[in-house]
Formats: sequence, structure tokens, C-alpha cells
Amino acid sequence: MVHAKSWTLKKHFVGHPTNSDFELKTVELPPLKNREVLLEALFFTVDPYMSIGLTKGKEFPVSECAVSFRVVESKNSAFPTGTTVVAFGWTAHSISDGKNLEKLLAEWPDTLPLSLALGMVGMPSLTAYSGLLDISGVQGGETVLVNVAAGAVGSVVGQIAKLKVSCKVVGAAGSDKRVACLEKYGFDVAFNYKTVKSLEETLQKASPEGYDCDFDNVGVEFSNVVIPQIKKFGRLAIAIRGPISTYNRTGLLPPGPPEAVIFKELHFEGLPVYCWQEVRQALKGLLTGVSEGKIQYHEHITEGFESMPAAFMGMLRELGEAIVKA
Repeated sequence: MVHAKSWTLKKHFVGHPTNSDFELKTVELPPLKNREVLLEALFFTVDPYMSIGLTKGKEFPVSECAVSFRVVESKNSAFPTGTTVVAFGWTAHSISDGKNLEKLLAEWPDTLPLSLALGMVGMPSLTAYSGLLDISGVQGGETVLVNVAAGAVGSVVGQIAKLKVSCKVVGAAGSDKRVACLEKYGFDVAFNYKTVKSLEETLQKASPEGYDCDFDNVGVEFSNVVIPQIKKFGRLAIAIRGPISTYNRTGLLPPGPPEAVIFKELHFEGLPVYCWQEVRQALKGLLTGVSEGKIQYHEHITEGFESMPAAFMGMLRELGEAIVKA
């Protein structure tokens, strides 16, 4: 018998979470049935958007947390022992019938860590890829603004805009360390939005002619300054992985987008993380870019399954994708 550890939500938190909001439980898993597999977790990801479910949902959102698992026992020929898959849940071991398991790309090289399947070659980068190319329809020569640009999504948006579409890219980040990271990634302009005297003036200086696309991970307050500087018929990609600025708020939200959205006839479209087209093909392209060193990445890895709540609570302070190694 396998004893599986799992994290559950003891109570839904208001504002910022605390250790007392989470509880570690252990259950005994039953023997495998026909077509089932036993999974052992390798890496977990913790992301800002999970706060939505943790504060508003009725149960812990196990469907929201991406995990790379290894099949350690199998009664399903499609997933033999040793297969690496991506699934969901804050649990160290689990049993699956295989329906919601996604195999690692066959082209995955031994030189790349498996944790990248949860970040740079996973959901965050697919959000960036789909939002920039499918939703926003960015074209060569345009100017793209990215906020939270050093995060798991924003960093990929900027690099794809430069490498694949040849855009001018302006990135906003929340620390000088993150700004240095954006410069390393090839952003044309990068600035610390927390220390500039005027966000409006900084944006105007970075691109006096305005912006064609704003890839927004933050939310209303930042957007209200950006929108008046977007060109007529420009696009807004508002990722549901954002708006990060609203996740732990307890009071009323600030007013919504200004009238410029109407008068400039802007294309304003939300971007849920499941809005992906040609997922496998996009993943292969991302994998190639990372393998060849054309797309750079940063991971912050926390050791130990018992550290999941701490990693979740501290993720916004870290650079890049927040990963927990089981």
C-alpha cells in the first residue's frame, strides 16, 4: 500500500494566506484497477492565479496546480512505468485512469530539467504564446508593452515578441534585479515601475509614438495609465493569470478601464489559461527555443513537498517561475 500525502485548504483565506489556512493529510491509496496508473510527483508549480480559487472556491483547487509526475506502477499500456506526465494536484502520490494525463514531449532532451514542463515549456509559456500571437495578433514592427515582465508569463511574452515577430518590447518590473533580468532577455526598454517618479512619463519616453499592444498581468490601476497611450485600434491582452494586483485585496477594486478604450476602438480580450491553440506545436517551438538557448528562463526552486504552502505564499517575491521539488 502507498501512503499519499496531500495538502488541503483548512479554511479559505481573506487577504494574504497564512500557514494556518493549510493542512497536510495522509491517505492510504487502494490497489490499482485495470487501466489505472500510480503517479509519484517530481515537481509542482505554484502560481498567482491560484489565489482566485483559494479565496472564492468551495474546495482546494487541485485542478489548478500543474505537477510533473512519474508513473511508478501501471496497469495502463498507454502509460508504462517510467513515463513522465503532466497532471494536476497538490499531492505527492495519486492514482489516475490516464484521461487527464499529458505525456512529456518525445523530443525532450536529457539536458533540460523536467521542471520546465511546468513553466517555460508549459502552461505559463503557452499563455504567453497564445495571448501574444493568437489573441493579440501582434505583427512585426509593432510596439508591445509587458508588465510583470520578469515573471513566468511576461518574460516569455517579451522574448517571443522579439525573436518570433521582431517587435519593439518595453517591460515593466517591480525591482532593479528584475529589470536587469529583462535587459538580459533582450527587452528594448525595461524599468522599475515602483521607483519611477511618473509611470505616465516613463511610458511616453519609452515609446513616444505609443503602443500597439499591452500584455497585462497586473490589473486595473496600471492599465488605467497605459490605455491612453495605446494607439487607435490597439489591443489589450488581459491574462487571467493576472490581474495580480487584485488577488489578495480585501477592499473595493479601483475603477475599470477609462473611456479611451471606447474612443480609440481598442480590441480588449481576456485571456484564460486554457485558451490555447495547437498546443503541442507551440510546446515544440518553445522547447526548441529553450534547447538552443534562444529563449532564456529563470526558476526559483523550493525543496520538499512539505514546503508547498510556504512556496505559494512567497512566490510573488521570487524571480521567474516558482517550482517546488517533491
